[in-house]
Amino acid sequence: MAFADHKIALVSGARQCGKTTLGRMLLSERGVGKYFNWDETSFRRAWAKAPSSLVPPHAPGQTPLFVFDEIHKAKGWKRTLKGLYDTREEPWDALVTGSARLNIFKKGGDSLLGRSLHFRMHPFSLAELSSPTPTGVPKDRLESLFTRANAQTSANQEAFTALSHLGGFPEPFLLGSEKKARLWRRSRVEKVIREDLRDLSRLTELSRVEMLAALLPERVGSPLSRASLREDLEVSHDTVTRWLGALKELYYAFELKPYSKGLARSLKKEGKLYLWDWSEVEKPGPRFENLVACHLLKACDFWTDSGEGTFDLMYLRNKDKHEIDFLVLKDRKPWLAVEAKLGDTSLSPHWERFLPQLACPYALQIVAAPNHYRKHKAGEANVLVASAAEALTYLV
Repeated sequence: MAFADHKIALVSGARQCGKTTLGRMLLSERGVGKYFNWDETSFRRAWAKAPSSLVPPHAPGQTPLFVFDEIHKAKGWKRTLKGLYDTREEPWDALVTGSARLNIFKKGGDSLLGRSLHFRMHPFSLAELSSPTPTGVPKDRLESLFTRANAQTSANQEAFTALSHLGGFPEPFLLGSEKKARLWRRSRVEKVIREDLRDLSRLTELSRVEMLAALLPERVGSPLSRASLREDLEVSHDTVTRWLGALKELYYAFELKPYSKGLARSLKKEGKLYLWDWSEVEKPGPRFENLVACHLLKACDFWTDSGEGTFDLMYLRNKDKHEIDFLVLKDRKPWLAVEAKLGDTSLSPHWERFLPQLACPYALQIVAAPNHYRKHKAGEANVLVASAAEALTYLV
């Protein structure tokens, strides 16, 4: 999409989710161009002294691809890239990858507005493992789920079980070993905080941020209390907020806000926090909810980045503690409500409280229990209760 108009493609995502592999694959397919990594001393020197030498003139009829990996660590990287983009007369394409949010990170200065498109890359999902190139507009995919258009196989259940235990990051998933996955996980968390956070922020209390990261898995799926974290860490509210913001920018965690428009007695401020790597969550219930959250977020980001509309992920909760785990908004309107249940295949009583207020066209209860697919009535609305191994294959 970006390369068709010779725009710069900004691809951001969690560390070790496959961005470098994607860049090298695209470069191999293009056949002309070059890969650069910020960790290479020679590249850093050329970027600082003579960035134009990195994109030399090329033969007529060729459109080379230049992959810049992790250059957001450079001061003024957007300004330098803008200069390269604006001064080259011959067409060329650029792919910039990074483990910080390239579209909002402020260290780079110029926003590259009008010159770039931003895409978000996620770890593996069940739909991706079942169908490497998910097709169909969002409405068609949801309609296919509610009409059970696709035949299910035992391979889907096996892939779901593997994702549940190993997480969706390529390396631990492909290794297929929970022992190796634990070692990889420990190394990743350390690198995110000790390397990425150090490089991209002025935070000096890295050991304290590690303590914060260690506290987050047990808070997954519950309204996030910054006051509780402040007490546990013995720091100020502003400090906790700043540290959480840094972890979110580095794709370690993400926060969902409550939806309140038109809902009686709804919460308006307290968010729920989830991790990009759900395998860090020990308790089965919150881990399953985190897995579903990651799948829904991936679908929302993919559909938004590919121009299908603006999709946002939120949740529903009122002051009486009635809750629906997730609500997908399409162009700011409720579109898909989702409840995640580990083992309970009976219809949640909370549907009848929320659905009449939402006018939401789709309602889905995803359960971890295998081989379940049944439609229910919640007042005047229809709710589908379906196994995760089947329902998640219809997303992205």
